[in-house]
Amino acid sequence: MDSAKSLHELSTASDYDPNSMPVEKARSHIRAFLEPVTAVERLNIRAALGRVLAEGVISPVNVPQHDNSAMDGYAVRFDDLKKDGEATLKVIGTAFAGKPFDGSVGPGQAVRIMTGAVIPQGTDTVIQQERAKTSGDTVVVAPVTKKGTNTRSAGEDLRQGEPALKRGQPLRPAEIGLLASLGIGEVPVYRKLRVVFFSTGDELVPVGRSLAAGQIYDSNRYTLYGMLTRLGCDVLDMGVIRDDPKAVERAFDEAAQSADVVITSGGVSVGEADYVKQILERLGEVLFWKIAMKPGRPLAYGRIGRAHFFGLPGNPVAVMVTFYQFVRDALLYLQGQATVAPLPTLKVTCTSAIKKAPGRTEFQRGVLSRAADGQWTVRTTGDQGSGILSSMSQADCFIVLPTEAGNLPAGAVVNVQLLEGLI
Repeated sequence: MDSAKSLHELSTASDYDPNSMPVEKARSHIRAFLEPVTAVERLNIRAALGRVLAEGVISPVNVPQHDNSAMDGYAVRFDDLKKDGEATLKVIGTAFAGKPFDGSVGPGQAVRIMTGAVIPQGTDTVIQQERAKTSGDTVVVAPVTKKGTNTRSAGEDLRQGEPALKRGQPLRPAEIGLLASLGIGEVPVYRKLRVVFFSTGDELVPVGRSLAAGQIYDSNRYTLYGMLTRLGCDVLDMGVIRDDPKAVERAFDEAAQSADVVITSGGVSVGEADYVKQILERLGEVLFWKIAMKPGRPLAYGRIGRAHFFGLPGNPVAVMVTFYQFVRDALLYLQGQATVAPLPTLKVTCTSAIKKAPGRTEFQRGVLSRAADGQWTVRTTGDQGSGILSSMSQADCFIVLPTEAGNLPAGAVVNVQLLEGLI
């Protein structure tokens, strides 16, 4: 896709409103202009944790490689068992995991077997030890109704030659373990995404310095660093850029030279963004400037040269909300993930009343809890001001309120978006 041409075509569409973009439409527009990285490197599977697989993996072996026992017990011949009573068998040896029984089992015989041990030749069923009674070299076993009980077949997990993992699969702990189970020590992965970010504003002061009247510490760069690092990006923090057009233009130009994505916080709200718009018109193109949402209405997305650009609001909570709702998915897709799963959502009862005006999507901070009857409920963190960063620390979810919703009483059922997925 020609991104520049597509941006122009969209901007001239009859239903395009760059000053009030609905949340879902903004997400779909952003996705249309994303082109994942293509460069590949080979890494040891431990180093590949969190990266995205650049080629599919075909299983080189059966997993497991042999028929084996699913539990401790006795390997027997199903034909030796009685349908309506116990059978007495002679124990002729023991099979350990990693040390198979050397020999064949004949009629009326059994082998003591441990979990994971290879099923001895001649046997086809395992009686768990709790259903057996031993005396000397004999064992009395209870009947079972199915041949192959408590056994695992060779290739039951994966068969040799079958696809094990697909290209575009993020490598989580489960995938790393799966690769190890196949004997694979290195895999090709897409390179890390290069993200450059900075804050703008004369009032911002780096951590460690004293505050003068009217100044605040720049927390946004720290939350951005944390969120980007957790997504496995290669990050570069350019610090705080003063509200000077030349300084801001130099920062944009420098960032775009080396970045796949440029992220800024501050400088995109009404009034203060005028010169930023002019700068970006010279250096690139912006698709939209505002989203019909709260918090986070001032949000810009576009391109600066080859780099994607996200201009996030200046308020700390709005930075985190817009990152989770727009930037997160975009970065995962740019990293090469074939499928980007949305943040998990569920419907729960809200125990606190909610104030909201219709007309835009709201993401209020919430805290989930489990009631005595086992049902999950949610409450707001209280004041929902976009500068109250402590509310994000308290929250474990967003209460997502649709555009048409107004005030809600306590007891209303709401959509909840979890902030954390399972590892």
